[in-house]
Amino acid sequence: MLYPEDLKYSKEHEWAKVSGDTAVVGITYFAQDKLGDVVFVELPKVGSQFKQMDEFGVVESVKTVSTLFCPVGGSVVEVNNDLSAKPELVNEDPYGKGWIMKVKMSNPAEAGKLLSPAEYKKLAEA
Repeated sequence: MLYPEDLKYSKEHEWAKVSGDTAVVGITYFAQDKLGDVVFVELPKVGSQFKQMDEFGVVESVKTVSTLFCPVGGSVVEVNNDLSAKPELVNEDPYGKGWIMKVKMSNPAEAGKLLSPAEYKKLAEA
């Protein structure tokens, strides 16, 4: 499994890459692996506001539908529109081209409540 060191993780299997007051958000390798082939990603609207751990969309796979939770609160400033035509990017490159949205964080300190790579690895491999 992959646990990039520059990311923070939620217990619900989302990741956040924090840079200043902005976080890029996606789902983890573990999550996409358990889901199987992703066939649809419901993207939030730019400008949408979310609190930490609010539901912001869903990922549908050939196996199931899974709710997405916002790992940090804030306003959506960009979404990955490539996922509309190629949802499989979530499977192929979950930490790169498969990112879902960018959030301008309302409280960057919330990122400190997320799991470290080592903590997430323990959770995922338990």
